[in-house]
Amino acid sequence: MSVHTLPAPPPPIHGRGTPINPPNRFEALAYVPDPDLPAEEAPAPATRFYRDAAASLITYNDSPDLGFSASINVYRGCEHGCAYCFARPFHEYLGLSAGLDFETKIFVKTAAPALLREELAARSWKPQTVVMSGVTDCYQPAERHFQLTRACLEVFAAFRNPVALITKSHLVTRDIPLLAPLAGIQAARVFVSVTTLDADLARRLEPRASAPAHRLRAIRELAAAGIPVGVMAAPMIPGLTDHELPAILEAARSAGARYAGYTLLRLPYGVKEIFGTWLDQHEAGKKDRILGRIRRSRGGKLYDATWSKRHRGEGIFAEQLAQVFAVTARRLGFQRECEPLSVAEFRAPGGRQLDLGL
Repeated sequence: MSVHTLPAPPPPIHGRGTPINPPNRFEALAYVPDPDLPAEEAPAPATRFYRDAAASLITYNDSPDLGFSASINVYRGCEHGCAYCFARPFHEYLGLSAGLDFETKIFVKTAAPALLREELAARSWKPQTVVMSGVTDCYQPAERHFQLTRACLEVFAAFRNPVALITKSHLVTRDIPLLAPLAGIQAARVFVSVTTLDADLARRLEPRASAPAHRLRAIRELAAAGIPVGVMAAPMIPGLTDHELPAILEAARSAGARYAGYTLLRLPYGVKEIFGTWLDQHEAGKKDRILGRIRRSRGGKLYDATWSKRHRGEGIFAEQLAQVFAVTARRLGFQRECEPLSVAEFRAPGGRQLDLGL
């Protein structure tokens, strides 16, 4: 009887969430590294930036479980390198891989501020909340250099159009001088994502994102500046981080978060292989338990795209997590719902004023 052994996972790459580039499901060709090349001779996967020549910026969705319809993303790809990131497959639409390509080939919408100004000034624009980081993090490391998020916030401030941000970077505090005046007219809100409070786990799972303590410090600084801030305990990973949910909520509430939410890990398309490889490298002893619980929360699969289930899952583990969240959030005094941001102060600089029909 022959025994088949699976190939060992490739060694981790320092500062990267994955060392692999799974085949693009839309492409016939795939990059396959030389299996005989010693790891020390492999080229270092440096980050490369490409100009994204997008002709428009604001995108719209009609997903009933998102809570917003308009969003912008000034970067495609994300250097944070989170091994679980649901956005990785978006890189396949660019002819690239959801793996290492996603975190090393970053597309930069250098015209984003000008496009945003043009779209907000159009007579067809109906003032509404715009979310930044609907897909990739608007405060990823590239933002320190390109400062496109800051420039877009300057546009939102000029129009007094409401904006909500989601990030896992302390860099958001750099823009408190822009966010605080918008918050003063109920036109700004920030959610900070916290996946785990374990600094070592976060370093391996989200290698270039801010450490958990720095994210909590961001919540504290935003709250002190009068900016409504919430925490997203996301994603909760069954069998790895889900037990931390109460502690995450408690730490965020102590830091000044008013709102709280959570999502359950989802693994669309190539993210399954990427996260599975991460488990082989970092949590091999827990892999079967983690993937088993994910399947039991996803109808026997690793992902279920059904709108009503994709964020929270189903089954006993998902139900327990929902109950823990509800009880803890109520005990800590989190607001049950976010107040809607206001468009009442919208003004087009030098021109159109919002007609409220009064």
